[in-house]
Amino acid sequence: MTNRKNCDKLQEMENQIKNSVLIVDDENSIIMELAHILDSEYIVRAAKDGRTAIEAAETHVPDVILLDILMPEMDGYAVLAALKKSEKTKNIPVIFVTGLSDIGNEEQGLALGASDYITKPFSPAIVKIRVQNQIRAINQTRLIIEKELAEQSNRAKIEFLQRVSHEMLTPMTTIMGIAQIMKRTSTSRKTKEYIDEIDSASRSLLGLVHNLLDTSGQKDGASSLTSAVFSFSAMLKNVLEGIARSVEKKHQTLTADAAPAIPEWLLGDGERLAQVITNLLDNAVKFTPEYGKIHLVAGVINEDDESITLQFEITDTGIGMSKEQQSEIFDIFRQADESLTRKYEGIGLGLSIAKRIVEMMGGEIGVDSEPDKGSKFTFTCKMRKK
Repeated sequence: MTNRKNCDKLQEMENQIKNSVLIVDDENSIIMELAHILDSEYIVRAAKDGRTAIEAAETHVPDVILLDILMPEMDGYAVLAALKKSEKTKNIPVIFVTGLSDIGNEEQGLALGASDYITKPFSPAIVKIRVQNQIRAINQTRLIIEKELAEQSNRAKIEFLQRVSHEMLTPMTTIMGIAQIMKRTSTSRKTKEYIDEIDSASRSLLGLVHNLLDTSGQKDGASSLTSAVFSFSAMLKNVLEGIARSVEKKHQTLTADAAPAIPEWLLGDGERLAQVITNLLDNAVKFTPEYGKIHLVAGVINEDDESITLQFEITDTGIGMSKEQQSEIFDIFRQADESLTRKYEGIGLGLSIAKRIVEMMGGEIGVDSEPDKGSKFTFTCKMRKK
């Protein structure tokens, strides 16, 4: 699959970039003949002597040079030697095109660094193939370099994103802690309302920071799950309390039902499970209008002596989605509609992260929705019994 992608990328590069060829020969007829063979596919330039050829190569840096050997004043061997001494031109492939057919001449040319050797009279098809081979090798090298530079750039971006996100965590948790202390000690109702706003905004920003960290972890392969005993009811209570302020601000109704069959204590990554539920509830609140309804249902769909598979459904009476939008919402850095980003805020990371976490937990996630008829997100996950 990777090789196929590289081939497609190489073909795309060849279609977009018109490579250049420099023809060096003291005979006009040869220059015209070679130009006729090549100018439909390449940018063709010409030089009639060695000095002019070296200057043209330094100025235009062609992808391939077709070089005659027998020329007055400066022969092809001397031109090649000069090209190889220059940092700017030393890596340009040179193909000798000459009337010298002796094997010794070919050996001398290749020993000096020529990439290929064509004897006159030449076949147009052979010239085309030999030049194409050199161009393809050049483009392949460029593709490799381009890929390496892109990977280096991505790694640098991810490291920067992780570093900045971690730096933001400490002040955010400090702000939230102080807000809680102020709320407990304040007697003013108005002050408590302001503190609630600070706390709500801080939680939203903290969630964004965690999403950024998770996204960078996905990109560099660092995402992982932990396993610890956690209380299911306590986890769910914390999630609902965390979202309560946002629900209250929009005068929405949030209800939750958990099946009695769900064990109180489970072994798994409770924080990650809470993160998925929170992301889905955040989305439900965000895309549901004022006085709308959101309902969470948690149940058991399979279990054995050691493990249990849970299913969660988050239903809302929000704006809903088309089939086309549903096909995009779990893609990283994508949202169903860019205009929604501006209207409802957010950067479209939550659902892609939720999908990644659910899959790591051995589950699946999906959505059933229609425009203006709300949405129902369903996901499953597998946990160990304590």
